[in-house]
Amino acid sequence: MSLTLDAQQRLVVWIAALASFVAFLDGTVVNVALPAISRELGGGLVTQQWTVDAYLITLSALILLAGSASDAFGRVLVMRIGLIGFGIASIAIAAAPDPLFLIIARAAQGAAGAFLVPSSLALITSTIRGPLQGKAIGLWTALTTSAMIAGPLIGGLFVDLLSWRFVFLINAVPIAITLWLLTRLKARDVRKPGTRIDWLGGAMCTFGLGAAVYALIEQPNFGWAAPGIWIPLTAGILLFAGFLVRQHTAAAPILPLGLFKIRNFWTGNVATFFVYGALSLNGFVVAVYLQQGAGLPATLAGLASIPTTILMIVLSSRMGALAGKWGPRLFMTVGPILMALGALLLLTVNEDFDYWTQVLPSMIVFGLGLATTVSPLTAAILGAVDSARSGIASAVNNAVARVAGLLVIAMLAAIVGGSLDLAGFHRAAIVTAVFMAIGGVVSFIGIRNGMPQPGDDTPAQTPAADPGPIVPGIRRPSD
Repeated sequence: MSLTLDAQQRLVVWIAALASFVAFLDGTVVNVALPAISRELGGGLVTQQWTVDAYLITLSALILLAGSASDAFGRVLVMRIGLIGFGIASIAIAAAPDPLFLIIARAAQGAAGAFLVPSSLALITSTIRGPLQGKAIGLWTALTTSAMIAGPLIGGLFVDLLSWRFVFLINAVPIAITLWLLTRLKARDVRKPGTRIDWLGGAMCTFGLGAAVYALIEQPNFGWAAPGIWIPLTAGILLFAGFLVRQHTAAAPILPLGLFKIRNFWTGNVATFFVYGALSLNGFVVAVYLQQGAGLPATLAGLASIPTTILMIVLSSRMGALAGKWGPRLFMTVGPILMALGALLLLTVNEDFDYWTQVLPSMIVFGLGLATTVSPLTAAILGAVDSARSGIASAVNNAVARVAGLLVIAMLAAIVGGSLDLAGFHRAAIVTAVFMAIGGVVSFIGIRNGMPQPGDDTPAQTPAADPGPIVPGIRRPSD
């Protein structure tokens, strides 16, 4: 069996990578732009938190609906909708006259972004199976990681030389290229007959997360006893609990709870929660503190994490291939532990700031851990389910990652102690390390290498040599 991607498979990887690049690019540029946004529009830390979390609320909640839609109506259609919507919302953000308008536009952008990542990964996992899938996901990871270079570099330059508003317009180029590449793809969408989507469940998830996150962000300003805090928090928890109950009984759930009977799937998602919560916390506090605390310009603050990104690009594809050969457990254990050590190295940052001795070692160790973790983690989770459910599986995993980041940023004031000074920066580094270590331990205990044996949470299996089965949402050109 050839281990080389053919022309259409390479096209699939490029399309998936560019579509995800758009969403990931936004995640990197926004952290660099946060200090400038709060300076111009006002609102301080609360505006910064909502700029991140408004996007994550809609992304986290609607990504489940988008995953169901991807499986039901086709990956290509869902991806086109997401690309166009993301572009329109980006323009609105760039034109924002005040914090409220900005936050609403960010929420719209998150809704569009929800249609991008699950459909892009599902496009890979539904068309590329067997050993090539790990290689394809590794290549996808390396390509999308380039957003971590382009975002901080271009975003920092725009903030320093022009305006933070321009950082949200750089999405136009990858969006245009991806829309053109979609016209070259031979695989065609087909609609799955009789498909129903749980819109009520989606609404319960969205408003439940939104209300709870509002309470967590605003609590430091009003206190837990304020009706404006405990009422939305209680309502949010009840709505989200009701959403979970509904998913157990709904005819067409957007969160199929049966997926969590698969060992590698549920274990991988628990690890994802801790690892990606830590990643969101680390990315936020490093980008903001280096500007507001250490006094670096936005460009240099953005470039601070470049060593991590370079290691991701160089090593991700190789790690994905090795995980496909040896199994993901070792990589998912060692990677987060390395990132925990990298986070602890940030405790060397002090008032007499020096990037080369205090930050660079952390970025290198963190990058090694991140490159070791991401591709094996993604491959372990998506490889545990059959291709027909790859869209919703990808959506669930992405939702878990985004909810983790959402909750961590919402609790930022409690984590850093009210302000992101040096002491708060150190507290955030410790919390990051603890979360990473938990992710590594969970992987070591729970992840199993190889396909499950009969009676061990067996998902539907796709033979490695299958030439390309028909799956919901994708039809081979010859059909």
